[in-house]
Amino acid sequence: MKFDLAYCLSLNDKLSIYDVRDLNFDETMDFDSTREHFQCPNDACRLAFDAANELGTFNAKNVNYVRTPHFKNLPSTRHVEGCPYVSLKAPASGVDEAETDDSREENFPSELLLTRREYVRKPPSPKVAADGGRDEPPTPSVNRNGEQPGRESAPDKTSVFAHPVECFVSNFDDKDLLKRVPLKIGEHTAPYGSFFKKIEYLQDNKGLIYWGKVKEIKDYTQSFRIDFEKKVWFEKRPYSVNLYLSKKLIDSYRKRKAFLEEIKHAIESGRELYCFFYGVTPELKQVPSKKNPEQTFGVFSANIENLDHFIVREAPGLADK
Repeated sequence: MKFDLAYCLSLNDKLSIYDVRDLNFDETMDFDSTREHFQCPNDACRLAFDAANELGTFNAKNVNYVRTPHFKNLPSTRHVEGCPYVSLKAPASGVDEAETDDSREENFPSELLLTRREYVRKPPSPKVAADGGRDEPPTPSVNRNGEQPGRESAPDKTSVFAHPVECFVSNFDDKDLLKRVPLKIGEHTAPYGSFFKKIEYLQDNKGLIYWGKVKEIKDYTQSFRIDFEKKVWFEKRPYSVNLYLSKKLIDSYRKRKAFLEEIKHAIESGRELYCFFYGVTPELKQVPSKKNPEQTFGVFSANIENLDHFIVREAPGLADK
């Protein structure tokens, strides 16, 4: 079982590791997971120990990650007998964590919420630890969406697009699992395997999560174009597929710095990349030719409208699939 959930003292709520990643990069929030206090999500276990009994994180602040993010036990982490997380021990000293952690995401959210989760907390305590390290844990507060602490398992719903994408990518070889587990977005519900639609089949259904291998990312300095490797066949002809990301969209994005770091790293890395997006469906458009503006050519294209529902990332498990 992947250790996906933890209790955050300052927010008085249980967060998935994807919530934590989202907050780390959100420029409208004062949040840094290296200064936060995370504890076991099991209420009985957490209440049995003081605030110093903490959990660590893996890939919580790495913008470009390949291996599944998660919470982890530290060598000093304690659990009560019978806690479901007691067996998820930290790796022994000297053992490479990459050799001990399963890379598959096992906590499948059943629904992607299109309204982003929000949080409110009281200002941190001015008291500082004697060693000059972290602030003392602030007084817990209630979050804005009214959810109450007490959930024992990974959240059934998520507002972070990266979570269902990671479930799909890391379990891609388990076709039976992806056919069994349902996902709901808006009014549409389908198995993960059906909800994620390859870009070349985008005409089959609308309102899905489309994905495909990236051929090229065009950097226009203040905007970007994503060209897909596969083409769409329409009326017995192949058409290219692309997405546009406007300057206005990027400049207004709450995670602008992280997004630009992510996409520029993707361009410079030279690695195989895959793009996932939701909320728009590329349509056939006629575009003027650069060589002869009086002539046009057809291309399936769309303008991304919400960067919260767009990802460009490495996905080694999808190679040649």
